[in-house]
Amino acid sequence: MTNLLEPPETLLPENEPAQAALDAGTDPALVAAEHPTFSAAWAQLGEAALENGETIAAYAYARTGYHRGLDALRRSGWKGFGPVPWRHRPNQGVLRAVAVLAKAAGAIGETDEFDRCRQLLLDSDPASVEATGVA
Repeated sequence: MTNLLEPPETLLPENEPAQAALDAGTDPALVAAEHPTFSAAWAQLGEAALENGETIAAYAYARTGYHRGLDALRRSGWKGFGPVPWRHRPNQGVLRAVAVLAKAAGAIGETDEFDRCRQLLLDSDPASVEATGVA
């Protein structure tokens, strides 16, 4: 049974050319340049920057993916709250960008930003917190 008080799930549309390019191993910077609204490319850039100890670059990439993702969610009917399920692959790009933003914010002492991002992940889909390793 569905909770009638909760908004419906927001499911972003597929971006098949951009996802196929990432899946084929294309440099995410090239994918982001060709598909600047594709949050998964920005998230991947941010994840790589974090792995390389480039926290500020990760923060910038993640913030771009986050804002592009929020725009996409709103275009898909999201009102700023409600479920954004992790299981739907097109949603994972924006959720990963939010996770990178949380991690980078935490690394530079932006605890309020970390908390907001973590809460957004929890509100969207608690599975995203576990999947992205946001503690």
